[in-house]
Amino acid sequence: MNMGLRGFLISAIALVLLGFNAWVAPPALALTQIELKDLSYTSCPEEFAEGMVTAGSVQTARCYMVQGIAVNTTGKSVIDADVFGRIYDANANPVMQNRSRLGGIPEIPPGESPFEIRISVAANQPEPLRLEKFKAAGFTGRVRR
Repeated sequence: MNMGLRGFLISAIALVLLGFNAWVAPPALALTQIELKDLSYTSCPEEFAEGMVTAGSVQTARCYMVQGIAVNTTGKSVIDADVFGRIYDANANPVMQNRSRLGGIPEIPPGESPFEIRISVAANQPEPLRLEKFKAAGFTGRVRR
């Protein structure tokens, strides 16, 4: 077989294989940013608050529910969105040291929808709490875990 024909066949086979691989590959999922607005917090109902301790400690804690509105402008549902933000106590001390991921939202449909996450705050940190720089990020499809 001459080199020109051999090169052509190798190129043709490569194109078929690459084209086939692209055809069966799942679509790429990009991280989608979600705006969170109208944030507030309330004390947890008794059934959530009982026996609360702060992470990695035996220090008592108070339970709060952070509520707000998630704004999804993508036109598609966002799945398993992580919620990030900063929370400070009345003395401007961080409530969650070295931690900005605060929770998750299982699904955010297109448009505006309410959300709620539960947080624990050390009992010695005074209110009112300040909720800052909240946002969420997720995917428009399931990501394998």
